[in-house]
Amino acid sequence: ERERARAGERERARAGERESASERESESARGREKESERARAGKRERESESARERERESASERE
Repeated sequence: ERERARAGERERARAGERESASERESESARGREKESERARAGKRERESESARERERESASERE
């Protein structure tokens, strides 16, 4: 009886380990998503900045 109880405890512990491992994996996946979103936002910002720069240059050339 005690052996069965210990086996059940070990199984629950393993299940808990699997659960926390998948939680960590999904957290790191969310972290990577945030990171790539920041990278995309920065790239869009640089692109729009260079577009404004080109706009200013062509405006000054027209003058």
